[in-house]
Amino acid sequence: MRILVIEDEEALSDFVVLELRHEGYEAVPVYEGREGLETALNGEWDLVLLDLMLPGLSGIEVCRRLKAAKDTPVIMITARGGVMDRVTGLDTGADDYMPKPFAIEELLARIRVIRRRQEKAGASAPMTLTFKDVELNIESRMARQGDRWIELTKKEYELLFTFMKNVGRVLPRDLLVERIWGHDVGIETNIVDVYVRHVRNKLDTGGDIETYIRTVRGIGYVMRHENE
Repeated sequence: MRILVIEDEEALSDFVVLELRHEGYEAVPVYEGREGLETALNGEWDLVLLDLMLPGLSGIEVCRRLKAAKDTPVIMITARGGVMDRVTGLDTGADDYMPKPFAIEELLARIRVIRRRQEKAGASAPMTLTFKDVELNIESRMARQGDRWIELTKKEYELLFTFMKNVGRVLPRDLLVERIWGHDVGIETNIVDVYVRHVRNKLDTGGDIETYIRTVRGIGYVMRHENE
């Protein structure tokens, strides 16, 4: 289990990381909000431990942006234990909330709860996504259209996966950039248009470039059935 610890109190962060590693988890510390968000978005993490009060970017904003792009579980950790602070954190998307000071045993217990939840969800999660005649295998990261295999680059796969995971939902360009390329990496939103064109060209559209991915003018794209 890979855990990202975003906490600016270095002594506390180092202690938590040490305890997590002792329990067999792969734990990585980050001490600043904006760097923490970029690390969370650009890596594959099973859990993020997130302090509310961070330099650079607040924990609330980190959580909001992370949850807009990924489903990574978040446990909010903060010295502010008021009811409204907890409500704000949970409303932003945090999965759990721990006020400081806390016992490491309780934190480990809450992590085990999230781990069991992930394992249960993983056991029932489908290994393939389908849309029309396109099938995407999540485990092998391979796409197939009928009997034809489609070779995809890493970013093309992530783009197609995002569309097939959100069939019927309009996805703005800036959201796609944040989800696939990460936040604040100097990527312009027109990169989405380039990669959508690449994916469209690899699908057998029979001359209609919007058979699978439809353009929503001024907003972004949507993968939608004709009757929707």
